[in-house]
Amino acid sequence: MRIALYPGTFDPITLGHIDIIRRAARMVDRLVIGVAINRDKGPLFSLEERVELIERECAGLMRDSDTEIVVHPFENLLIDCARDVGAQVILRGLRAVSDFEYELQLANMNRAQNPELESVFLTPAVENSYISSTIVREIAKLGGDISPLVHPQVAEALRNHYTS
Repeated sequence: MRIALYPGTFDPITLGHIDIIRRAARMVDRLVIGVAINRDKGPLFSLEERVELIERECAGLMRDSDTEIVVHPFENLLIDCARDVGAQVILRGLRAVSDFEYELQLANMNRAQNPELESVFLTPAVENSYISSTIVREIAKLGGDISPLVHPQVAEALRNHYTS
């Protein structure tokens, strides 16, 4: 069974993430969306909220795909999470050349710690290449239109967060 782990904080999940998840699901038998707890980043949404948003956003993909898609929170090292879920592949998205430098360092460190673990990079569709969770949060915080960047349920969750 080919198992890939797509890790991130997903704070919040964007159309760029969904694009990567949809395309990755065609390549593996099981796709684990690893939601990093990462208290150091100080996420906007709680772990439970992020998991719920991801599960809601991916419900159609989970239902319509031959690939099993699961959401798995983790707080340990990425290579340990990969071992825990049986992943042979770490999946990462690259939006720009600047992402590549950082991701290459991580991939090489992961390979040094576990030579059996491969890193695979996917680029988002052009229309999603500029979207990041950080940018989405900033636009939402300032009252801008995030509808082209996230699904309606995520936009609503952001509006609720910033108006409460």
